[in-house]
Amino acid sequence: MLKKFKDTFGKASLIFREYPMVLLLAIFGALSFILTSDRHPQSNDFIFLKLGLVSCLGISLLYSLKMLSQRIGKSILLEASGTAFLVLFYFLLPAQEKDFTEQYAFLLIPTFILSHLLVSFIAFLGVKREMYFWQFNKNLFINIFLTAIFTGVLVGGVELAILAIDQLFDFNFDGEYYRKTFILLAIFGSCFIFLLFNEKGLQDLEKDGSYPLILKFFTQYILIPLLFIYVVILYFYGGKILINWELPRGWVSYLVLAYSVVGILGLLLVHPLKDASTKSWVQMFSKIFYYTLIPLIALLFTAIFTRILAYGYTEPRYFVLLLAAWLSSVVLYFAFSRRTTIKFVPVSLFAFGLFSLIFPYLNTFSVAIRSQKKELKEVLVQNNLLENGNINFDKKVSDTVVDELSDKFKYLAERKQGDFLKHFLKKEDEKIIVKNLEKADFWKISNEIKSRFTKIENTKSSFGIRLELISKAKFQNIENYDYYISVDLLRQEELVFNNDKFEIIAPNTNKNLLVFAINKEQWNITPFLEKTIAAHKEESGIIPVSEITAEKDLGAYHVKIVFNNLIRENVQDSVFYYNTPILLIKKK
Repeated sequence: MLKKFKDTFGKASLIFREYPMVLLLAIFGALSFILTSDRHPQSNDFIFLKLGLVSCLGISLLYSLKMLSQRIGKSILLEASGTAFLVLFYFLLPAQEKDFTEQYAFLLIPTFILSHLLVSFIAFLGVKREMYFWQFNKNLFINIFLTAIFTGVLVGGVELAILAIDQLFDFNFDGEYYRKTFILLAIFGSCFIFLLFNEKGLQDLEKDGSYPLILKFFTQYILIPLLFIYVVILYFYGGKILINWELPRGWVSYLVLAYSVVGILGLLLVHPLKDASTKSWVQMFSKIFYYTLIPLIALLFTAIFTRILAYGYTEPRYFVLLLAAWLSSVVLYFAFSRRTTIKFVPVSLFAFGLFSLIFPYLNTFSVAIRSQKKELKEVLVQNNLLENGNINFDKKVSDTVVDELSDKFKYLAERKQGDFLKHFLKKEDEKIIVKNLEKADFWKISNEIKSRFTKIENTKSSFGIRLELISKAKFQNIENYDYYISVDLLRQEELVFNNDKFEIIAPNTNKNLLVFAINKEQWNITPFLEKTIAAHKEESGIIPVSEITAEKDLGAYHVKIVFNNLIRENVQDSVFYYNTPILLIKKK
């Protein structure tokens, strides 16, 4: 037993000696996310969110550099370079949470993927040892799978132990203990377990080993047969397109990409088996897979260019096009090259991904912004909305065009193109951009653009046309009133005051009817709501109005109801709803 403990602690100490920076970043990332999750009022936890993201990025980056250093040495130099990159990346992220828009997702997600790709090949650049490369990645794949299982068991076991102590000994732990424990074990715990499986790193990961039976069974009897079924479905869909002579649907891009990526992964998994005496379909699949991709890639390019030509580039469309280009290069390489290496797959994908993020003028951010600027100008010109270079909001325009313009304004505002957008607005309208850019309220910019159009033509189906009336009167003068009641209170119970009973007697029907009563004397507010909505029958979007109020004498009281908004979702059935209104009441 003592020997087992010594072996265990010996392995743990070896991990700390071999991977100090990786473990430091893991604990730093876990603690940062724990502090972020506290969400204390007035705390600047966005700093901790950035630190957590950068630290987790650094785990895979520093691990890949460790693999490289085990091959070529220069450990200190490589770790210093990796740390310098992480510091630079931290400052690429915005300083304030309000500026942390979806644009940064298209920076973070590809960078995380690239850092993991780097692990797969960086120690084998220039090294002509195909099977060592395959063994290394096979062992990494297995270790990741085992790490997920072990981490799940560890997290579940520790959480259950905390729950048992809490319930049996009446500690009354709050949810913070469970959440913080989960974050710590999910990040630091999984990292530590993964490193334990890797033992000494490159030396152990690239050593030869037998092909795992479970992996062999999975690829031969599950993965490859499923891919055969999948490609048949896609070919039938391609035939349907040719017969009907119609453009492919947008989501087919993701289906083709899924088939391609999973198929390439399958080929990498069966690489040692392709020349062995194994199941015939494995050999057949290895030979024909890249040829089956050729018509599917043509379908993929057709689908993505259909969207790009109609709506321009955005970051997701750019990445789909980039993946299509990468797949084309993989097909050309493996289908037509005499000497091939499976290292081409991760290395080429890494090169394409790096190009998309850092290449001047042609990176995803530059291309998307230029494209959406061009699209915005074209929409304005095609619909004759420009007058002396500014948008004329009084011209008649369809609701679909208004939606498209507001979406493009929001998109470009999120990407700090406020100066460009201001050129299309008159001086009095520039405050739309200036005020809301300062607050980073990009939805407000979109809604303000919509609300400024005065003649919107409804071209959509009656169903799904949304109108929201918003009261400009944010403050109500209550000087002449005695009581204030939230309508929500009346929906839940009767209120008795001075022997008078206040109630809502017809709440929450299918049309959200509202009938208010004092001592059974009723005031049906529904006709007022219907009349207010009917006054804007031909409009949609967000419409500011001076106020949404109604008044009536009920018995010994004068009552005023105040709505902050009124929403219609469907023209044909006149369905409407609203946020909780208030009642102002005074004795006559």
